[in-house]
Amino acid sequence: MYTISEIAKVVDISAHTLRYYEKEGIIDPIRNESGIRQFDEQHVQWLKFVKKLRETQMPVSQIKEYTRLFLEGEHTASARFRLIEDHQQYIRDQIDILLTTDEMLTKKVATYKELMQKSLS
Repeated sequence: MYTISEIAKVVDISAHTLRYYEKEGIIDPIRNESGIRQFDEQHVQWLKFVKKLRETQMPVSQIKEYTRLFLEGEHTASARFRLIEDHQQYIRDQIDILLTTDEMLTKKVATYKELMQKSLS
């Protein structure tokens, strides 16, 4: 079991973010008899997944919706599938944009290098 500060380090997110996720219903920590939050390995895996979703710009509202659907049970699998599939397409679209932008910038860099070489001559 992890305390809030321990799991924050393991997952590399702030304790403040963990409290926010709890408030939003994205995570439901175990409470010991003293009311102190505790987290297990399932929480670690879930938070790593949530962190990746946030890193790839999934809005908290969609993560909340995914969480709600997950907690409702297996009959929501198709809705969860669509949500994740849509996000995957968003990521792929962003990758395409980044790749074409990188190509454009590579050409610009080459142009400037050539220009600077000529000015040194």
